[in-house]
Amino acid sequence: MSGFRFLAAPALGLLWVAPLLGALLLLDTRLRRRSLQAFAHPAMSSLLLAGVDPALRAWRAGILVGSSALLALALARPAWNPQPRTVERMGRDVVFLVDVSRSMLAEDLKPDRLRRAQFAILDAVDDLQGDRVALVAFAGTAVLKCPLTHDYGFFRSAVEQLSPDSVSRGGTLLGDALRTTMSTVFRDEERRFKDIVLITDGEDHESFPIEAARAAGDSGVRLIAIGLGAEGRGTRIPVTDRNGRTSFLAYAGKEVLSSLDAATLRAMVAATPGGRYFNVSTGTVDLADIYRNIIRREERTRLASESVMRYDEKFQLFLLAAVLLLSAEAALGSGLLRRLRRTA
Repeated sequence: MSGFRFLAAPALGLLWVAPLLGALLLLDTRLRRRSLQAFAHPAMSSLLLAGVDPALRAWRAGILVGSSALLALALARPAWNPQPRTVERMGRDVVFLVDVSRSMLAEDLKPDRLRRAQFAILDAVDDLQGDRVALVAFAGTAVLKCPLTHDYGFFRSAVEQLSPDSVSRGGTLLGDALRTTMSTVFRDEERRFKDIVLITDGEDHESFPIEAARAAGDSGVRLIAIGLGAEGRGTRIPVTDRNGRTSFLAYAGKEVLSSLDAATLRAMVAATPGGRYFNVSTGTVDLADIYRNIIRREERTRLASESVMRYDEKFQLFLLAAVLLLSAEAALGSGLLRRLRRTA
C-alpha cells in the first residue's frame, strides 16, 4: 500500500467519538446494575437478569464502538496508490476596467454609479469558471489593482476597495486607461481569448479613446462596455468635505453636471472584434448574465497546466465494514442469532 494518506484528514478528529461512545455504554451498564441492586432483592435480581447475556451485551457495545471508528475513517477519505496526472486550466483573460473618477459618484443610479458598478462585478464573481480576472481602476491615470489571477477572493477584495482615491489624478482619460491595460496586463504577444469589460459613464478628456480601442481590437482584444448614468441630461456630483458636509462639485463657480456619453462607448466597442455595448443608463445591470451569455460561451485557451497527484479513494471499504457491523449489531439486538441457534 504505497502513498497512503487521508484526503480529508481533519475528519480524523471524529475518532474521539468511538472511545466516548464506549465510555457511555460502560457507564450505562454500571448504572443499570446499581439501579437494579437498589430496587430489587438479590434473588429477584438473579431472576430478572436470567435472560441477559453479558457477553452478548459486550459484543454489541464493541460493534457500536468499532463501527463509529470506521465511519470516522471513511469520512477522512483514506486513499493510496498516487499517480501523477497533468491538469490543464482552460479559460479566457478578463480585465474589469472601472472608472473611479468623481463623475462616478453621481447618484442617478442608487446609491451611486461607482457602487452600482462594484455590486455588479461582485455578483459576477460567483459565476467565474476558470477564467483569469484582473482589475484596473482609472480616472486621470490608470492603476492595476489586481493582476490576472484565479484567486477570486483577492480579486473580490480589490473590487470592494475601489473609490475615487484609488488613483492619484482626477479627470477621465478613457484612451490612456485602455493603453495602460494593454501594456501592463496583456503583455504577452498572444492576445486572443482576452476581454476588457469597461464600466464607465463614457466621459473623456481628449485621450483619443476610439483610437485606443481600435489598437486593442487590432491585437485581438475584445471590448465590452457598460454605460452607466443618465443620457442626455446632466446629474450633479456630490462631494463630502473633511467635516462630513456634502455639497456638489463645481468649476469656475458653476456646478459640474455629468451625463452618459453613449456615442463614444458605441464607437469604441465597434472598433474591436465582437465588441458589445450595454446601455444601462439609470436602469439595472446584470453583469453575471452578461458574463454567462457573452464571455463564457466564447472560445477558450489553455491558461495553465500543472501536474497533480491523484489517489485511489477507498473510503467505500471502511463504509461497507461499518454497515456490516451495524447490521450484525441489529441482528444481535433482535435475538436473531439466538433463534437460529435454537432451530439448528
